[in-house]
Amino acid sequence: MDDIDREILNKIQSGFPVKPRPFMEIGKSLDLTEEQVIARIKKLQVAGIIRRIGGNFVSKKLGFTSTLCAARVPENKIEEFVKKVNSYKGVTHNYLRNHDYNIWFTFIAPSMDLISLYLQEISDTTDVHDILNLSAINMFKIKVDFRV
Repeated sequence: MDDIDREILNKIQSGFPVKPRPFMEIGKSLDLTEEQVIARIKKLQVAGIIRRIGGNFVSKKLGFTSTLCAARVPENKIEEFVKKVNSYKGVTHNYLRNHDYNIWFTFIAPSMDLISLYLQEISDTTDVHDILNLSAINMFKIKVDFRV
């Protein structure tokens, strides 16, 4: 990843142009063509640096529920566990942390019952049984940008 890739990442986090040709707009600001921007983004996706480009919505207003989950995953199972968790469309974030509960992720679904079912599926298929569902009591939404 070079400085141009970093600038692209910084621009698309919260300032993604809502225009007919957003990659052209990003390219103009970086002195790149639309094709160059798209090629760089595809390279970052293949490398696993970008997992998804899409809108963020207030899930509750759309009839969904969300929760924060934490799992205690043995080191030799982390890769398998993360792959399984990331296979669910409702997972929006997934982080490795330096903590007893070392994998943290957010889950969005039409109901908490469905999230519970998915967590049980994850547990059953990965043999990781210490997964916490940390439903929010109060929701505080903040905007976070990670300067790359």
